[in-house]
Amino acid sequence: MTIDAFTDAFIDALPKVELHVHLIGSASVPTVLELARRHPGGPVPATEEELRDFYRFRDFPHFAEVYLAVNNLVRDPEDVATLVTGLARDLAAQNARYVELTVTPYGHHLAGMPMRAVTEALDLAAGRSLDEHGVQIGYIFDIAGEYGEEAARVTLDHALEEPPKALVGFGIGGIEQERLKYRDAYRDAFRAATAAGLRSVPHAGEMTGPETIWEALEGYGAERIGHGIACLDDPRLVAHLRETRIPLEVCPTSNVCTGQVAAIEDHPLPRLLKEGLFVTLNSDDPPMFATSLSQEYRVAAGVLGLDREGLASLARNAVNASCLDLPGKQRILAEIDALT
Repeated sequence: MTIDAFTDAFIDALPKVELHVHLIGSASVPTVLELARRHPGGPVPATEEELRDFYRFRDFPHFAEVYLAVNNLVRDPEDVATLVTGLARDLAAQNARYVELTVTPYGHHLAGMPMRAVTEALDLAAGRSLDEHGVQIGYIFDIAGEYGEEAARVTLDHALEEPPKALVGFGIGGIEQERLKYRDAYRDAFRAATAAGLRSVPHAGEMTGPETIWEALEGYGAERIGHGIACLDDPRLVAHLRETRIPLEVCPTSNVCTGQVAAIEDHPLPRLLKEGLFVTLNSDDPPMFATSLSQEYRVAAGVLGLDREGLASLARNAVNASCLDLPGKQRILAEIDALT
């Protein structure tokens, strides 16, 4: 991947918004190593070389297995706060202004953390992130999709009964193939969450076909789609997404690392843009995939052929697709316009 020095500097300077990144998946290698040494005896290696090898994924189920192993190292509220502020520090270095961070409460429930303790940690970390790093946090609570009705109930209860102050959205992730058997429970959870004012932002169309995206739209009332790359297999869905301007949270390196796309050169991002779809660029689980938000912009430029205006357009899309209030959006858009 080669980009010219001017484009490289432009990407560094570009004000950014991250809409699709997971709390556990955002843990830096040093942080994971610290947790692994603090809580020994599990499958997560305690040396950097072994950990990087641990992060070589065979397929999505293997990635989910590794993700769960790392999640099991997060055992107390201070661990949660450390992860959030660590991500804010990393994003600040990339000129990011705002992040919508996906948190999976069910994982913390399984670790024995009370809802109130998790919420207090998230509130504390959001304040620290803004004060110390200048990065505003919005939280998304997502259902661990392969865990069924209990995961839906725990996630919804936490979102409605003990929400962090910065909670803005409700989602679902995990292995998409497992969702159908719990369809009604997931629909009910999204219905209750959106009735309470949360944005519906489910993952869909990452490892399954267009039918999962249709379910997200029609069953969950999705306002954004996490990934969504399988939409290209259904011309009617493409037309619907184009007409409704439903944003797609596209994560190119992630799709390659989990085996959803064979090689980065084959990624459908250029085709999604050619189809006139509303696309944002995101990192998903950056340390696990050896990437960053800025690196995704470099991939878009150096491998997928976007020019500086195309990169700026993606940055604007992320701002406009976010849950920020209008003044917050206008401030960041003005910064982008001033750069371009």
